[in-house]
Amino acid sequence: MPTLLDHRTPDFESALAALPPTSVEQPARDERYWNAVRGLYRQSDAMINLENGFWGAMIEPVKSMFGDWTARVNRETTFLIRPHWTDLHTELRTRVATAMGCATDEIELTRNATEALLALISGYNRLAPGDTVLYSDLDYPCGKNAMEWLRGRRSVEPVRITIPEPATREAVLDTYATALRAHPRTRLVLVSHVCFATGLVMPVAEISALARESGADVIVDAAHSWGMLNFDVPDLHAPFAALNLHKWIGAPLGCGAVYIRRDKLAAIDPYLGDTTWPADDIRSRIHTGSPNFAAWLTVPSALDVHARIGPAAKEARLRALRDTWAEPAAPCPACR
Repeated sequence: MPTLLDHRTPDFESALAALPPTSVEQPARDERYWNAVRGLYRQSDAMINLENGFWGAMIEPVKSMFGDWTARVNRETTFLIRPHWTDLHTELRTRVATAMGCATDEIELTRNATEALLALISGYNRLAPGDTVLYSDLDYPCGKNAMEWLRGRRSVEPVRITIPEPATREAVLDTYATALRAHPRTRLVLVSHVCFATGLVMPVAEISALARESGADVIVDAAHSWGMLNFDVPDLHAPFAALNLHKWIGAPLGCGAVYIRRDKLAAIDPYLGDTTWPADDIRSRIHTGSPNFAAWLTVPSALDVHARIGPAAKEARLRALRDTWAEPAAPCPACR
């Protein structure tokens, strides 16, 4: 049965229908297809923006949906939200969870990955005085600060490791294995899936396995990876993750999510003693207040476009674009 979230503007429907299929054999090099995708954006001719990690520009059809929802939220105000928000919120969570490959009761919407990350770090309650928490030099600044903050909050010892150069898979894994052996009381590890400053893709699943064998849990900062790389969140084999929808998923600003694997919910405290939801409900682990309703209601449209393009095709294209400049630049001494 159709719901409010199934509403689509004619512009959105026609744009999605007009997008041609991509080549199955060579999706990364199908210029006809990617020119069609490029045509869905309206970018300034005054510059070439190479910073796509801050947030992702909405394509015009999604922007149209955002405008439509903004008008409706401001027109109907409380008469739209109060009677329908519980059902709308549940459906939004289900659609996001399905796209992530996890269960609805394992995710909650947030305003961004930072909000999710800080709730996870500050709420993690499996630390005893004298334990160690581990993070790297390439983690996001607020994440590093929060891990250091645990020194006073939980009386633990934060340890910062340096990711080696060149950052081969073997060298990175050896760095984490060495650190875990050197600090046997490590109980929490922060890992960035895609490092915000360098774009390095970390072997998160393998690091999670090393941590688990050492008795530690992993919080994954997936702010920059979901929508850029083709993966389901459970594939990271980590119990906790913070994600954005306004980067590579292409939703409006103000859309993120927190993931807590069902069997690990008790390891995160209810957010500042929140009693809005039961203690066995993930929604008690974050208290956002009134979000940008129009932005959140636009998320299904952004997910539709992401699915239509295809995460595998998107990752292949991004890697091909990276190789276009990285391979010729590799011999340059300054690039080593």
